[in-house]
Amino acid sequence: MLSDGEANVGVSNPRQIQENAKNATKGKYPIYNLGFGYDVDYAFLERISTENNGVARRIFEDSDATLQLQGFYDEVANPLLTEVELGYKENAISDLTQNSFKHYYDGSEIVVAGRIIDNDLNSVTAEVKAQGALNEVTYTEQSDVEETTKALEEQQYIFGEYIEKLWAYLTIQQLLEARAIAQGDEKENITTKALELSLKYKFVTPLTSMVVTKPEDNKVKEAIADKPTEGTDIVIRTLIYLSFSGLGQGWDSTVDGDPHFMIAVPHKQDALCFTINEEPGVVLNLIRDPVTGMTVNGQLIGDKKSINNVKPQNTYFGKFGIVTMNRNVRLEITTQNIILQNGMKRRVFSWFHEVDLQHSGLTLIIKRKQSVEVSMDNGAKFIVVLHQVWKHPVHQDFLGFYMMDSHRLSEQTHGLLGQFFHPIDFDILEVHPGSDPQKPDATMIVKNNQLTVTRWPY
Repeated sequence: MLSDGEANVGVSNPRQIQENAKNATKGKYPIYNLGFGYDVDYAFLERISTENNGVARRIFEDSDATLQLQGFYDEVANPLLTEVELGYKENAISDLTQNSFKHYYDGSEIVVAGRIIDNDLNSVTAEVKAQGALNEVTYTEQSDVEETTKALEEQQYIFGEYIEKLWAYLTIQQLLEARAIAQGDEKENITTKALELSLKYKFVTPLTSMVVTKPEDNKVKEAIADKPTEGTDIVIRTLIYLSFSGLGQGWDSTVDGDPHFMIAVPHKQDALCFTINEEPGVVLNLIRDPVTGMTVNGQLIGDKKSINNVKPQNTYFGKFGIVTMNRNVRLEITTQNIILQNGMKRRVFSWFHEVDLQHSGLTLIIKRKQSVEVSMDNGAKFIVVLHQVWKHPVHQDFLGFYMMDSHRLSEQTHGLLGQFFHPIDFDILEVHPGSDPQKPDATMIVKNNQLTVTRWPY
């Protein structure tokens, strides 16, 4: 089903459209929804697809719209299996995420997570059943519990308890999908459960918000709050405002230095800038897209400190963790090396390597002692730059993150950078002299929020 948001003739009541669609498919056929542009009710299109075992995608009205359509077609054109079920031993596994799936497409991946409640269990066995084009498919897969646990402990991954967070991530996403089509008390119960998990595991979802506080010279009180969902406002508090055209070299969002965020706003020919002050070791969520499954986190490091050093520590990014849930691919980039993990397969590269690698949904290009360029099959493209500090008594090597293409990430993308990947609007009013004659202050109106900002020359 294709829609551009216009409904001049025919049935226009959303509930009636949903009912008509459900009656027409009778559970036999999936419905795939394509929404063109920004005028469509995308949440509504998602509800219809979810209720009818399909998927929804927004097509952006850009010069590469043809490629977006081709990419969507490639995603769903080759269903290999239907009625896929993964079964596990009774009384040994609990809290399973979704373990039955209507379709399995060529190039896609199915992930099921749960809790082992039998402490004496030596191995986990999954029995897989599915319907192929001509006959039923069945097989059994077994994993050793001790070996798997040991392998995960050795990884020391930036996301901490990765498997438990993966379980929470999948559970929350499935609850949100169920919530979209639920009503009454059922919807309220689902909302409560999803909210509890979001808060417990610190996921930013349409049910939660994130606030990062940042004091700076007693002028900047708060940095940012993010509660993105289709049709709701993005709340931004106390940004420092920069005026210049673009960011150069095709970058639309960057985070570098202390960490210093710069967000291009092309339709305004301007940019937004803000800085986050946190302690070394803190992990910041930069990008999280629940639709494509892409997450980017960055961990802070600090200056070298002497015993008598009482000044506040400067912080930088020393590690980035990138994960694609849909592909089970993880990439860890530090100032020492680059680690690519696909399932249990692990490859380690140093910054002295020259690498051009195509691997399971991503392209990885390492330029010796300079940068790592990553292109994802979901359309995202970014560069991590190595900043080297030679034998300095205080400073140490750090990383910068530069987003080169983000427009094909979903409308639900959030995070310190991700919340800005789709158009925002703002007005600058009451420009007046500030404490620095070269940097006037002003009032910024963003999504009905009034902010005090400073315009910097650049």
